[in-house]
Amino acid sequence: MKYYLSAVLGFLIWGTFALVLKPLGAYAALDILIHRVLFASVSIVIACFLFRRKQTLASIQYLRNLPKKQLKNLLINVIGSAILLALNWFLFIYVMNTVSVNATSLAYLICPILTTVLASIFLKEHLNKGQWLAVALSVVSCILMAYGHFIDLFYSFVIALSYAAYLVLQKNSFQLDKFVTLTIHILVSTLLLLPVLGMIDTSVPKTNDFYLLIMVIAIGYTIIPLFLNIYALKGLDSSVVGILLYLNPIISFFLAILYYKESITLFQIIAFSLIFLAIILFNVSYIYERRKTKRIASI
Repeated sequence: MKYYLSAVLGFLIWGTFALVLKPLGAYAALDILIHRVLFASVSIVIACFLFRRKQTLASIQYLRNLPKKQLKNLLINVIGSAILLALNWFLFIYVMNTVSVNATSLAYLICPILTTVLASIFLKEHLNKGQWLAVALSVVSCILMAYGHFIDLFYSFVIALSYAAYLVLQKNSFQLDKFVTLTIHILVSTLLLLPVLGMIDTSVPKTNDFYLLIMVIAIGYTIIPLFLNIYALKGLDSSVVGILLYLNPIISFFLAILYYKESITLFQIIAFSLIFLAIILFNVSYIYERRKTKRIASI
C-alpha cells in the first residue's frame, strides 16, 4: 500500500504543476529549466548530507566496492536517465508555455501506454487480459484526444517517450539508495546543461517571485515527486506506476478547463472518461493477479 500511495501522491503533485509554471510564462523555457535544475541540484545535495547522511555514505561505499562491469552498467544507466530527465523537463515546460496545458495532458495520456509497452518488451513484465484491455482503452482515449491536434500529438509523444524510458530505466537491480540515485540523476542533468548556461535570457529581469517559484518547482515539483516515483518502483511494476501516471493529466485537464478556461470538446470528455475506467480496470486486474499468485504459491 505504501508504494501505491507514494506513486499516487507523486502524480497528484505533478497534476498541479501548471499553477506554478504558468505564472512564469514570460520567461523562456530554457531559462526556467536551467534555474530549476541548478536550484534542484543544490537543494538535493544539501538534503543528502544533512538529512540522509547515513544512506549517502553507505551509497558512496557501495559504489566504491562495485565491480568494474557493474559500475560501467550503472554509469550507462545514470547518464541515460539524466539525459531523458533533462529532455523531458525542457519539452514539458516549452509545450506548456507555448502550446497549451492540454498538450502536456496529452503527453501524460500517451506516457502510461508507452511505459507499459516498454516494460513488457524490455523488462518482461507480464500483463493479464484485464490490464491489456485497460491499455486498449487508453489507446482509444489518446486517439480521441489527438483528433485534429497532430502537432500537439508530436510534442506529446516525445515528452511521453522520454519519461516512459526514464521510468523503465529505474527498474534495475542496483542496490543504491533511491534518493542518492535521484541526486546523481539531477547532478548529471545539471552537468549536461552547463554548456547552455550562457543562453540564459537576461533581457527579462528576474524578480523575487521568479526565484521563489523556481525554488517551489525545484523542491516541490522536482525532487519530491521524482523520489516518490522511484521509491514506488521498489514495490510496484513499471507498468503499474506508468498507469497511475494518468492521475496527472486528469488533474491537469480539470485545471485547464475550470481554472485556465481552455476549450473542451466532446472527444475530450469521452477520452478522460475512458482513462478513468482504464485506471480502475488496470489496477484491479493487477491486484487480482498478485493475490491469485500468492494463493497458488501458498498451496
